[in-house]
Order: sequence, then structure tokens, then C-alpha cells
Amino acid sequence: MTEALYHLDSYLKEFTAKVLKTDIENNAVILNRTAFFPGGGGQVADQGFLRINGTEYAVTRAKNGPDGILHILEANSPLPEAGVEIIGILDWERRYQVMRTHTAMHILCGTIFRDYGAQVTGGDMEPLKGRMDFEFESMTADLVSIIENAVNKEVEAARDVRVQILPRDEAFKIPDLIRTKINLLPPHISEIRTVEIVGLDLQADGGTHVRNTSEVGRMRVVDYKSKGKINKRIYIELD
Repeated sequence: MTEALYHLDSYLKEFTAKVLKTDIENNAVILNRTAFFPGGGGQVADQGFLRINGTEYAVTRAKNGPDGILHILEANSPLPEAGVEIIGILDWERRYQVMRTHTAMHILCGTIFRDYGAQVTGGDMEPLKGRMDFEFESMTADLVSIIENAVNKEVEAARDVRVQILPRDEAFKIPDLIRTKINLLPPHISEIRTVEIVGLDLQADGGTHVRNTSEVGRMRVVDYKSKGKINKRIYIELD
């Protein structure tokens, strides 16, 4: 399996690794370690390059596979043999935008849970924009304005963001660790990664984040919709 370097260092832009195996069907390689996030939990997969013997090949996306994280190369790129050393290079501008967005979603989630006790029923994000669904019976323009002001106060508070990996039993002693309506963590996972916005939010999460809420920048609630009787969707964008 592939060691997920991004779990403990979201700011790693470049890394060295070895090819474990190739996947001809997907035109992909599996590495022994990687900083490429494979997508999941609403966060998009990373893109970038692999430098192999001095030549760079575009990674169109990374994704989870049964034998490790697949690094899918652009069409017609030659696949290296197992054992070859490579240098992985992230599309850092895109990744950092996604990190800011993911932390923004946690600020939104934490603020709404704190102020209204509403759980998350779904979410998705792209660089600098995202949407999140909550258990609200009603949503108004006035309420949306209040929420927008509240989340930007948390950005301005410059709260630190901390990551820990805990034994499953210890992690599940944390109240409200799972903020989604449905617990999506498979029972076979023995260690749980937590992301804490100090003083605001603490939940299980596998994605990449900035180190401090001040890095997020101003959040704008650009739209909201009713997606059911008790399901309301909020759309955000970052400046």
C-alpha cells in the first residue's frame, strides 16, 4: 500500500518515491509513498507531474485502488518499471486553493453545528468554491447573512488547525467526532485522523488543510437552496 505523506504534511509540494507496480489498464503507477491526495470526502484529487529519468509526465489525477494510490498519467505516457525512482511534483497552486476551500468547509460546518446544532448531510468542493448540505427545516436570506458574518469572524480569529492520528477507540471517545448524518468510516479502520480548528471544530477527516484559518481568506455565501424538507444547501466561494 502507498504511504500517504499528505496525512501529516499538507504543505509537501515535492517528494521522492519508488514505483511499486504499474497499471496498464488505467495507464497509472502505484508508488510506495505519495503527497498526491486521491480524492474523497468531497475533496477533489490532486494533479501534478512525475519526473522519471529527467522527463516530466503529467498526472491527470490520483485515485484510490485496491493495491494503493493510482497516479494516472496522461494518455500515451510510457509507464516506468517497478523499482524505478521518481520525483513527484504537485500542482501546488491548485492544491493550496483546495486546502483553503476544505478548511473553509470545516469552518462553515463547525460554526453551524455550534450555533444551530445542524448536522451535515452532504458536501462537495472544487478549488475556491464548494457546497454543503445541512439539516435545516428552513433557510432565509437573513439567516444566510448571519452565517456568512459568523464564518468570517472565525477566519479573522486566526485559529490554528491541528492534525492527529489516533487509535480508533480513543478517537471515538471524542464527542461529536462524526459531523455527517451517516458515519462513513468503515469498521476495519484501526486509526482515525482528526482535524481540529482549535476552539471551533474537531472531527474525523482524511483531507488536506491549511495551518491557520487566516489563510482561508474571506468566505462568501453566494447561494442557498432547499433540497428537501429538512435538507438545505449552502454554496460558498473564496476571494
